[in-house]
Amino acid sequence: MPTASSDPPNLLRRSLESGRIHSAYLLSGPGSTPRDAALDFVRALVCRQAGGPCEDCIDCRRSSSREPIALDGTGRKGPLLRHVGDHADLFWVERGEGDTRVRIGQVRALQSALHLKSNEGGRRAAVIADAEWMNQEAQNALLRILEEPPPRTTLVLAAATAAGLLATVRSRCQRLSFEADFAAEHPDPEREAMRGRLDGIAAATIPDLLDWAAEYRGARATVVGGVEEFLETASRWVHDRVLTAARETETDVTRDLDAFRTLSDCRKTLLQRNANPQMVVERALLALRESAEPALR
Repeated sequence: MPTASSDPPNLLRRSLESGRIHSAYLLSGPGSTPRDAALDFVRALVCRQAGGPCEDCIDCRRSSSREPIALDGTGRKGPLLRHVGDHADLFWVERGEGDTRVRIGQVRALQSALHLKSNEGGRRAAVIADAEWMNQEAQNALLRILEEPPPRTTLVLAAATAAGLLATVRSRCQRLSFEADFAAEHPDPEREAMRGRLDGIAAATIPDLLDWAAEYRGARATVVGGVEEFLETASRWVHDRVLTAARETETDVTRDLDAFRTLSDCRKTLLQRNANPQMVVERALLALRESAEPALR
């Protein structure tokens, strides 16, 4: 099974230089780094110079940055997917404007596009940004492409975290994590402040947790981004606790692993149209406090 790489930029570069291109990649990490890397990689795949994008050949000019067309996951107010630049063999899918998930209709539209003959006769590639925000139906539809990829076609998933993706999806991708590189180059005071709050969660009372969750009260479209960031930061906080505990052979990490699974479930719940973001945070905070309680004993 493909595993996560600790040096994603070099792995992608070596893939381009050797011509050994996988049919699917999963790039994960905070911020825009996975999306930016995915964009550069698919542009390089169609570049006419080795190790591109060279920015000079006709394919690079076609795939160069332009004002992106806003997508609509329903297809009513905009397209379900768009091209990268105006390159006919490069596709881009992400959440529609104001949407909280990548929809199954978008994945099906991509599947249809990738099964058409290449316009340029070379490689084709597609990026699914916000990949962690595909619900289970969309991910199952994606599996059809991953299991039987069209010839000379590469699919790149860009996600803040791979935790929300089905194991069957992750197992079919070459996984690359940008987490360590991003954290070193982009210190985030807000994330560090949130981690500081999590460090003290074992001492929090139930009213404290309810007040914390109430910070995410409001219209779903307005607060869901903040909930997404909270769940991502909390997942990384638990991950770091488990790594620290792994160095202490007698430390029991059962509760931490339970909390991590709960956070993953919360991500999936957040994808549902009728999910209440504040209640999602309440559930996550209760699980996190329970995982931290042994530290007080």
